[in-house]
Amino acid sequence: MKKAFNNTVNDKKKVMAIVVTYNRKELLKECINALISQNYRNCEILIIDNASTDGTKELIDKEFNNNKIHYKNTGSNLGGAGGFNYGMKEAYKLGCDYMWIMDDDCIVHKDSLEKLMEADKELNSNYGFLSSKVLWKDDSICVMNIQKKKFSRWLKNFNRNLQTIAMASFVSLFVKTSIVEEVGLPIKDFFIWTDDWEYTRRISRKHKCYYVADSVVTHKSKQNVGASIATVDDRLERFKYLYRNDVVLYRREGIKGWILLYIRIALHKIRIILSNKNNKIERLEIINEAIKKGKNFYPKVEFVK
Repeated sequence: MKKAFNNTVNDKKKVMAIVVTYNRKELLKECINALISQNYRNCEILIIDNASTDGTKELIDKEFNNNKIHYKNTGSNLGGAGGFNYGMKEAYKLGCDYMWIMDDDCIVHKDSLEKLMEADKELNSNYGFLSSKVLWKDDSICVMNIQKKKFSRWLKNFNRNLQTIAMASFVSLFVKTSIVEEVGLPIKDFFIWTDDWEYTRRISRKHKCYYVADSVVTHKSKQNVGASIATVDDRLERFKYLYRNDVVLYRREGIKGWILLYIRIALHKIRIILSNKNNKIERLEIINEAIKKGKNFYPKVEFVK
């Protein structure tokens, strides 16, 4: 069965919505249906499948056989960072004026893209990236997707439109293709975590970037909390990516960055010590080892050209 796109708005500027997915076909289905229902007409969808094994490809073939929906399988699980790197390269090959980046559990509203395009017009396309307001399933602000006003200061006013920001997540991030040509792609070697902070900060160091309160999306994550090594019960090893990658992000900010990094590490260690969780020594060692590796980690930035 073919899905038809909403044709209520006509515009010459082409947007490519890039969705990275891995074994979450039901959420992906909801994500695609929401994208199809956008008020803004000239939007195509690029599904980047990190080698799912749950029938994702079959779902796309059966329910979304549409020439405005493109499917690419990475061949192996590249993580979020690798998936977005891969997806933005593919979007560039397909040709688009803008890239709209999101996870498969990001459910856009009918006017989410329309409001981003209105912001683009109001700013005369003079910006690095735009970032939507992200709500959780109960319509509260999604904690893990709160933007940063400055490198060390969180956004607090979620209702004022077009505030300048420095960093944002890959949940409804809107970036011009010309900016991607200029600054390059997300760092695929990060695998998971910090890829969005590093990429958006890379852009905001050169261009003004904005929070668009009028553009709203819903992030259907399992919980409305950020993952913390002090509170989780399993898969502790994945945190090695977080702290290793953080070194790359903070190091670029110079002395101030190093100071902020060590304050962050100290706070995280205190939380571990004060928590009621087991394996405290293991958790502390993961942080120490990851920071050590990060100091010798200089991943390469790839460019689309």
